[in-house]
Amino acid sequence: MPDDARQKRASITTLGCRLNQADAGLIEERLRAAGYMIVPFGEPADVGIINTCTVTGEADAKSRKQIRAFIRKNPRAFVAVVGCYPEVESEAIAGIKGVDLVVGNEQKLEVLDYVSDKKNSAPVVIRDSIQRANFTIRATGQGSVERRVNLKIQEGCDFACTYCIVPRARGPARSRDMGNLLEEAARLVERGVKEIVLTGVNIGAYSFNDYTLVDVIQQICKIQGLARIRVSSTEPAAVHEDLFPLMNDPSHALLPHLHLPVQSGSNQILKSMRRRYIRKDFLDFVERAHAEVADICIGTDLMVGFPGENDADFDASCRLLEDGHIDYAHVFKYSERPGTPAASFPNKVDAKVKNARSARIRRLGAKNRRRFYRAHLGRILDVLFEEEAEGRWLGYTPNYIRVGVRSEEALDNIIRPVRLMELAGDIVIGEIAG
Repeated sequence: MPDDARQKRASITTLGCRLNQADAGLIEERLRAAGYMIVPFGEPADVGIINTCTVTGEADAKSRKQIRAFIRKNPRAFVAVVGCYPEVESEAIAGIKGVDLVVGNEQKLEVLDYVSDKKNSAPVVIRDSIQRANFTIRATGQGSVERRVNLKIQEGCDFACTYCIVPRARGPARSRDMGNLLEEAARLVERGVKEIVLTGVNIGAYSFNDYTLVDVIQQICKIQGLARIRVSSTEPAAVHEDLFPLMNDPSHALLPHLHLPVQSGSNQILKSMRRRYIRKDFLDFVERAHAEVADICIGTDLMVGFPGENDADFDASCRLLEDGHIDYAHVFKYSERPGTPAASFPNKVDAKVKNARSARIRRLGAKNRRRFYRAHLGRILDVLFEEEAEGRWLGYTPNYIRVGVRSEEALDNIIRPVRLMELAGDIVIGEIAG
């Protein structure tokens, strides 16, 4: 524990993806092990850690906003900025008055080794080269446990899409030691975790010795007490159809849910993005998944406004949602990232056009989600409940339908069969069955 009699307080906030959330959980564990009290971000704290994202220009702006917000409220606190944004703009971050430490992804999980009881006279920047070697993670087992926990199994990416800064920010593809990840998974289940979400930049590319993602799932499934395994977002070209029979087996922990970021429905744009498939490849895979896995939910990411995207290209993305078997979509406007090939591409799309296209795609994605939810009304599905809000307990079905029920029983981290009754905004209202 820190030397003085008063327990030191630490606060951590995270922007961006599930992988960042997994990293934040590991950092929080180490803070607790060192004797810090974890307090909500924005409350008085002695140490503040901002775990950043840089996937878009907007993400950079949000990171800077969080840094400055913490410093305003805690001018005497030690401030560490870690993660992806330091990999591309470390000096700019160090120029923010009040920042003490800037740490890239290679040393992010060791940030506590560089934290001091006193503010630094000048910012310290630690941005080591990201190694390609497979890795292990030292987990203390002292972090807070949520109902669905992200388990980091993979890092980095070799796909080199023309719009993407992630290979620079996260480094080359590498995988976590199988024994090491199984040890953490077992400890999580011992602490009461019911659902593990396998997380990485591109988990379909997992390769440790002769083990693949399928092997990871099969080994984790053997852990007694684990009810659910969910696969987080992964590249369409990296998903193996060996997952289908596991998802379709009701006795298996793997859930019938995939998130496959297609990015565009236009072959011309996919080629310009340097994606590793064409439109037909993606749609054929989605149709096979729906044919082979009962009740599967498939979501995607779509980008609008990529350089050169014309009306026909955009219409092709719309038709992907209108005609394909996609159950929901996350929509992103193209954000120019210096250092990526697409930053120098001609034929930029006007901001107003991007906004209009984004709004239309979002409406189509919301329509598809409602259609998927509506198709399950009247059914009884198991729900793992996670939180209570506005008088309802909220949780998710295996195929990622968000459900709310009223119950006098506390349902925190409990799985119950629920009859799905009616749509209400972005959730389905249900009632406990039986």
